[in-house]
Amino acid sequence: MHLLTVPPGGRAKAHKHATHETAIYVISGRAKMYWGERLEHCMETGPGDMIYIPADVPHLPLNDGDEPAVAVIARTDPHEQESVVLLPELEALVPA
Repeated sequence: MHLLTVPPGGRAKAHKHATHETAIYVISGRAKMYWGERLEHCMETGPGDMIYIPADVPHLPLNDGDEPAVAVIARTDPHEQESVVLLPELEALVPA
């Protein structure tokens, strides 16, 4: 588990976690999570929301608000970053 802070205007690169699931609990702030094979789904999240991302599902979090978004993240991958697969071909599908 780790604590993640996404600053206002911040976003991750489009990626997936090969063979590992992710659970995210939003502590404060607001953010959007895009997910799906073409990042075709979008969920707005806020304090108290729990997000589940199955293994191998492309996703991209984005904070388009004016305050930091803070969340606790837990993965079934003990090494956290070893299962990350970047998906640069999906980057342009999510508005900046």
